[in-house]
Amino acid sequence: MKVLVTGAGGFIGKNLITALRERADIEVVPFTRQTSVASLSALASSLDFVFHLAGVNRPPNAAEFWQGNVELTRQLCEILRGTGKSVPVLYTSSSQAALANPYGKSKYAAEEVLQGYGKATGAHVYIMRLPNVFGKWSRPNYNSVVATFCHNIARDLPVNITDPQHVLTLVYIDDVVRTLLQVMDSRGECGETPEVAPRYTISVGEIADLVLSFRNSRSTLVTKRVGTGLTRALYATYMSNLPPDRFAYDVPAYSDPRGTFAEVLKTPDCGQFSFFTAKPGVTRGGHYHHSKTEKFLVLKGQARFAFRHIVSDEVHEVNTCGEYPVIVETVPGWAHDITNVGSDELVVMLWANELFDRTCPDTISHKV
Repeated sequence: MKVLVTGAGGFIGKNLITALRERADIEVVPFTRQTSVASLSALASSLDFVFHLAGVNRPPNAAEFWQGNVELTRQLCEILRGTGKSVPVLYTSSSQAALANPYGKSKYAAEEVLQGYGKATGAHVYIMRLPNVFGKWSRPNYNSVVATFCHNIARDLPVNITDPQHVLTLVYIDDVVRTLLQVMDSRGECGETPEVAPRYTISVGEIADLVLSFRNSRSTLVTKRVGTGLTRALYATYMSNLPPDRFAYDVPAYSDPRGTFAEVLKTPDCGQFSFFTAKPGVTRGGHYHHSKTEKFLVLKGQARFAFRHIVSDEVHEVNTCGEYPVIVETVPGWAHDITNVGSDELVVMLWANELFDRTCPDTISHKV
């Protein structure tokens, strides 16, 4: 398929073109502000689908809304009509098309132009009214408040919030792109007004608080639940705004004659990750837990894990090394330690199911 993408240099356009170019069955024809409309005439007859993303939403004066949104759409439709084909078009309109402001009026008028093209040619025309879209490559102080907050907070710049209680409706760029591709692949089976799901509602103040927590996690080491839903999408957007000189950060490390210990990552309710090293012959541990459990993974070196039941005095050993990944778990009521039985430094990754609490550490010394 040969697919035209207008607005190819914009936020949604960049993400869509990236996804299209990942497919071997698609030839992308990008149209940007530097592309002349006249150049489309020569290739319009070879097009199989059009994503019409181009538009104006923050012009210096309101008159440019009409030129950038309506007239460009009219020119595009005239060129497509001239091919004698029924080329499908998907138009990314705005939820503001239902409003009476200059921007909304221009988007609504562009919708009408496209619907007229569809009636005249029999082509499938899809109108997708989008709320606020956020995600990677969105422009701060232009595309969305999310982009602005992520950009500024990633650089320790202030954010200005006029009304923290103001609620926004958001859609994530990956969900937008997924829906765009589904419409293109549907061969006309999608409705005329496809919608992006899920849609999120969140206040401006809550967005700022979440993004601030992402930045602060580098010092507290405590991460939010960033694997699902809106928090996942906001976290990805924040991370995409990190400048290269902030791709890495230090974590506190504590060293003594035995080796080094460092906490890496903490979660509010799923424990924490850390690692430690031990020099040859060194034994670490020598305690038991009533409730806490841990998982150890030797990354480098050779280790002997020793266990002793604190009531029955039963003993047990597990030997492992970095060459063969084996998880060794500590069990409540069993004292345990770990000894470097090799000739090289021992490096061990550790997960504990709860955050370490100095006031109630659940760590009691006991001979193993």
